Amino acid sequence: MGRTISYLQALNEAMAEEMRRDPSVFVMGEDVQMGAFGQTAGLVKEFGTERALNTPICENAITGVAMGAAMFGLRPVLEIMFCDFIMLAMDEICNQLGQWRYVSGGQYSIPITIRTAIGGGIRMGYGHSQSLESQLIQAPGLILVEPSTPYDAKGLLKSAIRSNDPVIVFEHKKLILGGVSGEVPEEEYIVPFGEAAIRKEGKDATVVAFGFMQYEALSAASELANEGIDVEVIDPRTIVPLDKKTIFNSVEKTGRLITVEEGRIRGGIGAEIAALAVSEYFDLLDAPVQRVAAPMVPIAGSPALEDMYMPNKDSIIRAVKRTL
Repeated sequence: MGRTISYLQALNEAMAEEMRRDPSVFVMGEDVQMGAFGQTAGLVKEFGTERALNTPICENAITGVAMGAAMFGLRPVLEIMFCDFIMLAMDEICNQLGQWRYVSGGQYSIPITIRTAIGGGIRMGYGHSQSLESQLIQAPGLILVEPSTPYDAKGLLKSAIRSNDPVIVFEHKKLILGGVSGEVPEEEYIVPFGEAAIRKEGKDATVVAFGFMQYEALSAASELANEGIDVEVIDPRTIVPLDKKTIFNSVEKTGRLITVEEGRIRGGIGAEIAALAVSEYFDLLDAPVQRVAAPMVPIAGSPALEDMYMPNKDSIIRAVKRTL
């Protein structure tokens, strides 16, 4: 590919390239002219204040404004600074954004992208550290993506901005702020929705890990390999649509399935995949599905308690050994 860039730079490049390509694309959100985590930094300098809009701190209102703009020909890229704040806009996102194309009989497409930072482990405390992807899988009409690499971050965000349906892009703060880098081509490309990536092949168990948990899963797989346990690690890349074919082709080979997410366990993404496993692919399973996720408690402000809350390499290793 020829060059290595950060996850943060990949997101910034995706927005800048799409804004140059299509004058209907603009960025809006709280402090986007500065870039709270840096994803939108510099866009106002190139594109001006008409296409990099700072907004009030009112998530429900700014989501409604973005939806109105999308209904009438523009392509807003709305930043909701923390995933926790999405809960303040759930009426607009779930009752309006995802369903309006259907409700209007196809008269309106809703080409809006919502970007939001998720995840704990960086000491931001309660209300700024949650992973709430599973709160949105019940809403019809939404595409949900969670890139774990710079390559996917750029390619999936470009696909999101070009989509005529609403897309929510979950960006983990550890990937944004942790300096995670990877190969990204300079030439034009996109990553299509609904295509998982096999990050490591294996034969003994299938681990499906979302977002930053991909790195914990690969670390667990490396440690398990020292014990002779060969784990296959799959990165779904998109939550909705979910690439069932890749996941369950792997389960057909291994007979065992472990899901890994940073969100809480009750009603999570792993619960949905486990339900699919037992309702559609039960004959592939040689053991019960294992789910690795956060417990049903708030994220603590204490660093020690936050570390206990977070799923990690060790909890994945324990789940793999249980299913074996």
